[in-house]
Amino acid sequence: MSALFAAGDVAGRAVPVVAGVLGVGGVAVAALPSRVRMRAELRKRWRTWAMAAPLFLGAFLVGRAGAFALAAGLGVVAVGEYARMAALPRGERAVLSGAAVAVPGAAWAAPDALDLRAAGALLIAAASVAVSTGDASQGFTRACRTVFGLLWIPVSLSGLVLLGDTAVAVGVAVAFGDVGAWCGGTALGRRGPLARALSPLSPNKTWAGVAGAAAGTAVALAAVGAFTPALWAAVLVGCVLGDLLESMVKREAGVKDAGSWLPGFGGLLDRIDSLLVALLLTMVVTL
Repeated sequence: MSALFAAGDVAGRAVPVVAGVLGVGGVAVAALPSRVRMRAELRKRWRTWAMAAPLFLGAFLVGRAGAFALAAGLGVVAVGEYARMAALPRGERAVLSGAAVAVPGAAWAAPDALDLRAAGALLIAAASVAVSTGDASQGFTRACRTVFGLLWIPVSLSGLVLLGDTAVAVGVAVAFGDVGAWCGGTALGRRGPLARALSPLSPNKTWAGVAGAAAGTAVALAAVGAFTPALWAAVLVGCVLGDLLESMVKREAGVKDAGSWLPGFGGLLDRIDSLLVALLLTMVVTL
């Protein structure tokens, strides 16, 4: 694993690519006329991208310790948002928060330990709180939601450590895919076959957005020198499925966004939902 970080080829190529896109995007949103309805929203999103990109890329330039710190930091915030949406009690929240640090930590310090033994330990931890409280009415629901949260967030984020430079490519491609989906939906999603809704879970998401995401992810992976059909497919499916997955969670929870603190996006989960699934699928096809 360490060899992936020693070269840092993808991370090195990603820096000028991301900087160039942010520069062009900054000029574009600054030049938007006041009559454009989404001008303020787009400017907020650009500022968030401009702050997040150096943190993401900088973590990988530090090395494996930086990747662990990034995964743990994202995980702690994300599981907090998920636990609120899933209405999990304090005990389950503590399990999720501990796993948000422990699972990426194991990926950093002892990656060989992430096997069936770790899966068993996570399952027991997820069920132990509800079992110990004797919750006969909601215990099974609490345990299932905790297991889902463990797989969705800490286990997925461990890919930031395990995948090395490939994780950089995935992160950049997911970001490009998000922008591509918005551009595709805006340009092609008003009429015609591509205007059909992708799923009742998110009626505003169309097949035009999928086409835009496909183009955006392919361009990003090629730009950083990491394109392969398998990786592109994993990232694209992650972009689409991740967004729908979080929409499903939010609809059942009755909330519009996972949070309100991230300008232009809502909460952290609203920004990394696609990244989580893309990392998980990338581990499946590459490790």
